[in-house]
Amino acid sequence: MRKFKRIISILGLGLLTVLMFTACGRNNNSSQSSSSSKNTTKTNKSSSNKNGRTLIVYFSLSGTTKEAAEYIQKETKADIVRLRPEKAYGDYDSAARRGDRERRNNIHPALATNIPNFEKYQTVLIGYPTWWQRPTMIIHTLFDKYNFSGKTVIPFTTSMSTPIGPSQKVIRQLAEQDGATFKKEFVTTIIDLK
Repeated sequence: MRKFKRIISILGLGLLTVLMFTACGRNNNSSQSSSSSKNTTKTNKSSSNKNGRTLIVYFSLSGTTKEAAEYIQKETKADIVRLRPEKAYGDYDSAARRGDRERRNNIHPALATNIPNFEKYQTVLIGYPTWWQRPTMIIHTLFDKYNFSGKTVIPFTTSMSTPIGPSQKVIRQLAEQDGATFKKEFVTTIIDLK
């Protein structure tokens, strides 16, 4: 646990720096562009996010990503929301089988979680465990359901061995397709859980 805390502490300081730069930069942009190709079932976004609030949204199966998200929340005082699928993943073996099937078939599992007032957030930190060098497919559902246009997206991940690079590319693509600004300055790879 000592190594886990040390890694998160170092990265937490990097996050605070990113959030400060994001806050300074957003005041120079008085209007946000909206994407005309967005699905109408997405949550509406306001034309301007003047208050610049920060949201941490994460998915966690074993609790490791939850610990990382809660640590970041403690350090930043950002709002936090845990993503939950409509159908629970179950134990590790059944989650691995289901996760692999979702990945191979591009299945975006339904979300049980609703994020109230999503439009009020300017910066969204997205946390997830890395499965097969990718974010879990529930992260795709997050982008399906909510409009990220004009927001800043910062990913963080937990993994026993995989660095963030491959999954970060997926998050970047999802963010940019949605009209969001992608920032990669905050990176979390948890190597030692205990």
